[in-house]
Amino acid sequence: MKDLKYLFAYTVPISAYISFVSYGLGTYSAVIYAFVVLPILDILTGQGSENLSKDEALNKKNKWIFDLMLYLNVPIVFGLLFLAFSKIQTNDYAIYELIGIGLSAGILLATNAINVAHELGHRKPYFERFLSKLLYMPCLYMHFYIEHNFGHHLHVATPEDGATAKYNQTIYSFWITSVSKQYVDAWKRQIHLLKVNNYSFFSIKNDMLWYHFIQPLYLLTVYYYFSFEVVIFAFAIGVISFLFLESINYIEHYGLKRFKTPSGHYERVQPHHSWNSNFNIGRIVLYELTRHSDHHYKTSKKYQILNSYKESPTLPLGYPASLLLSFIPPLWFKIINPLVPDQMKM
Repeated sequence: MKDLKYLFAYTVPISAYISFVSYGLGTYSAVIYAFVVLPILDILTGQGSENLSKDEALNKKNKWIFDLMLYLNVPIVFGLLFLAFSKIQTNDYAIYELIGIGLSAGILLATNAINVAHELGHRKPYFERFLSKLLYMPCLYMHFYIEHNFGHHLHVATPEDGATAKYNQTIYSFWITSVSKQYVDAWKRQIHLLKVNNYSFFSIKNDMLWYHFIQPLYLLTVYYYFSFEVVIFAFAIGVISFLFLESINYIEHYGLKRFKTPSGHYERVQPHHSWNSNFNIGRIVLYELTRHSDHHYKTSKKYQILNSYKESPTLPLGYPASLLLSFIPPLWFKIINPLVPDQMKM
């Protein structure tokens, strides 16, 4: 039964469904669930830092049920998007209701699309990497696949990484620097990959070109089946979703640094270069994303066998509460800055 605990991740889509079929304050159901209910559940259920034994990890590593629970997010996400688009098309909502549905849809995409895409994007089978890119599509952030896998994991916690927030940098400044730098760097990674493999810029192997064809095609498809107003909604929730992603990037690496060795190269990525959170509910809902230190330390590990490390800096709150805290920079700095290792503050 413990293997089925990750079914709890589907509670976010359920809350989004309630938002999409509701009116009034009910349209904020996913927002309330993500930023009120989940933080409370995190506090009530506490933290768990225990790790699997080697035998348990070996047993769970290739269990099909853990992969299936990821795959099912694809029909769930696109089914709920269709529902949301249909509701926007046929109903006359007040502005505050549209905002509620939009925020709820953005949360759905950030958790059950981008987060799942991130996990699948690190897998070797083409099928899983295809699903990863498919889930990035409605988030309008397909280039993240390239920059994250070929850039972020190499340069994390260094000035070269757009997804690492500097010490005392506000989240709002980080949104601008991270979104812009990661897009530019994705092109740089793509061009480098093409050159290394002797492909031309206009090769079918240029994924960045494909992304700039596929994402507009997605919006055109929405326009064909629905309306221009729904396209605006689809675009807006895509932006909301990747801003939530960047907010998670913010809390995962804020203020942490890797230092250069005498050889002039940066030290190897270690568990203390990412923030961890062991709050039980947040771990389950986000498929262990909160054990981010081990993810960076050993990128190929599947979510169900990630470990917690004592040397990892630990957030005092779960991810949902930490996100809320980051939206108030003075409060974030007051609580988190003392937890940043002193040598990294220089």
